[in-house]
Amino acid sequence: MDRSSDRTLFYFFLGILIWAPLPLASNRLWSLSLLCDLVLLLSISTLYQQLKGYSIPSTPLKKSLPIIGLLSMGVMWISLQAVPALNLSISPTDSLHDAVLGWCLVAMFCLTLQFVRSRSRILLTGYILVGSALFQAVYGSLMTFTGFEFSFLIPKESYQGVSTGTFINRNSQAGYLVMCVSLGIGLMISTLKDEGSYNWRERSRRWLTALLSKKIILRVALLIIVSGLVMTHSRMGNTSFFASLMIMGVLGLILRRKATRSMVILLSSLLILDIFVVGTFFGVQEVADRLQNTSIEKESRDEVAKATIDLMQPQLLTGTGAGTFYTAFPEHRTEDVGRGFYVNTHNDYLEFSSEFGLLGTLPLGLVLLISLGAGLYAQYKRRDKLLRGIAFGSSMSIIAMLIHATVDFNLQMPANALTFMVILAFTWISVFKKNKRKM
Repeated sequence: MDRSSDRTLFYFFLGILIWAPLPLASNRLWSLSLLCDLVLLLSISTLYQQLKGYSIPSTPLKKSLPIIGLLSMGVMWISLQAVPALNLSISPTDSLHDAVLGWCLVAMFCLTLQFVRSRSRILLTGYILVGSALFQAVYGSLMTFTGFEFSFLIPKESYQGVSTGTFINRNSQAGYLVMCVSLGIGLMISTLKDEGSYNWRERSRRWLTALLSKKIILRVALLIIVSGLVMTHSRMGNTSFFASLMIMGVLGLILRRKATRSMVILLSSLLILDIFVVGTFFGVQEVADRLQNTSIEKESRDEVAKATIDLMQPQLLTGTGAGTFYTAFPEHRTEDVGRGFYVNTHNDYLEFSSEFGLLGTLPLGLVLLISLGAGLYAQYKRRDKLLRGIAFGSSMSIIAMLIHATVDFNLQMPANALTFMVILAFTWISVFKKNKRKM
């Protein structure tokens, strides 16, 4: 195996993760095209390496072939929708656009399984995602505090006064921050030591050592990211984070079969200390006020969801075609919806179902649920602290996305969808990764 070229490709993979959220979450034609080109280039280079015998498929990649098959089934259906002669989409051009992105995401899932195959690479990839979220939190907060509000090299046209980072809107940034901070919490958990029968002096010494170690850097980074999350004032972004943390906290303690004091303290501090510190300085009250002041009369999302259900019914099995919501929706909109132009339906479940139909949505939904099950299984079965921690963070991220997807369209943002594919791949790495390997 040519280790130098493999290492170079791995760093290229990390570069894609860093780049994806920067140009407006890659949600413009030029940035999306560049993202897909980068993934295609990395995929071709990886295949060339394997065909020449310079590298071999990793164990997680080989053992995850059934999941890759399910993913491919969903994207294959989207590809069929893009064929004009089949008349499966009301806009084959838009469906072709989504099919290209779909194959890009499948490739990123496979590339994660291939490249993130050692402990050092798991850690580095996790820290890269945490570092990316840290940048987004700090950048977005600085833009808000200074009033000098730019997204990606251009002045913000909307969402002034709230953090959006380099994303288009606050909810998409909130979704990205939650995914990455969840993984960071998993990394933090992996550093916890098992409790022994120590006296109070020994426990104090251990905690002091922890405070002076590199773990405190990660803990501070997580606190800053949560601060940035609160500053987005995203109602469901913040709700999904704290809800998923509580859910996974309980499940994690159950699956470990032994509630260590250090894990209980860590999870409790994330809930209590973060809310207190962040709320004092960065405005949890504003988020709470937005939740309290939200009313059905002021929100049109419910009406949009109802209209989308009406849109789905004639093509429940086949859908209207990937990427066609904004084209199909006007025919079904009601007076209650208002005059706004809706590109997305503020509900990923309904949007995927209306566009892909059951034939395309079911395989993708199964991948998500089975991957969540794999993450929970890894927490129960694995004894390796790092793999158990990564499984915790990935599972928490999936649960948060399941919650947030009920009222927003995070997975319509290419950067969020790509990062989520990496998170899904981490659940399978936590299950199948066995041998310790170097970089």
